[in-house]
Amino acid sequence: MPTSYRALCSDFYINLKMNVRMELPSNREPVLDLFERVRRSYPAMNAFRRYKDELALESAANATPHQWMAIRNSSVRAGVVNPSTEEEMYGLHRVAAEVSPYYLSISPLDLEYIELLYGFDLQASGNHNAIVAASLLAGSPMASLVGSDDVRVTDCQPMVGMSMSDESGLEAHFEVKTRSKKTRSEAGSSSGSEPISVYLTLRKYDPVTNLDNLVGQLNELVERGQQLVDEHAVPNLLMPLREEIASSSF
Repeated sequence: MPTSYRALCSDFYINLKMNVRMELPSNREPVLDLFERVRRSYPAMNAFRRYKDELALESAANATPHQWMAIRNSSVRAGVVNPSTEEEMYGLHRVAAEVSPYYLSISPLDLEYIELLYGFDLQASGNHNAIVAASLLAGSPMASLVGSDDVRVTDCQPMVGMSMSDESGLEAHFEVKTRSKKTRSEAGSSSGSEPISVYLTLRKYDPVTNLDNLVGQLNELVERGQQLVDEHAVPNLLMPLREEIASSSF
């Protein structure tokens, strides 16, 4: 499955976020002990870095897959870029969900939500917004707004959010992101030309009452996320964008 996703885009990544209600510790012992524990499972993650708003443990920027974990004031985050196997897709995330609460004193009451983001970057030149409009709005009532030859589309970044009625507290968001200038990539790295990105974000509020169930809740998000990617994000967003980029004259 990761290989098939990689064939559809220039970069593919899965990010985990665990958001808490109270500020996390940032002193040396708990942070370093947590990162040492993660490094024992993933020896390639041996670079400890301090950024403006976070402390991070990363593998080399050119590693495949590139893996990272970061602590901010109110969240623990982890990500993997361009995994080759299903274990590489989710292994680090499961370790983060299993050990972070104990090293950082996170309780079920403190855990506000857990979130999985699936990201797909598509390299494209020209007017990104016009590409999105042509591929995703064609044939819709909104297409008439941008169908004139004297119109240049300057912003077209559709996003749809929904609550999943079959599971309390679960939300899903589909988003297409265009960029006009170089910024830090959501994947944790950046390239010379900015991509069009497709995101699926799954967020589960108040996920557990027992930390022993947190990895199980994450596994349920993984199962639901892959279903939404395969049945909706790929055929309805990624493929139309790929086809338009291939034939684009923008």
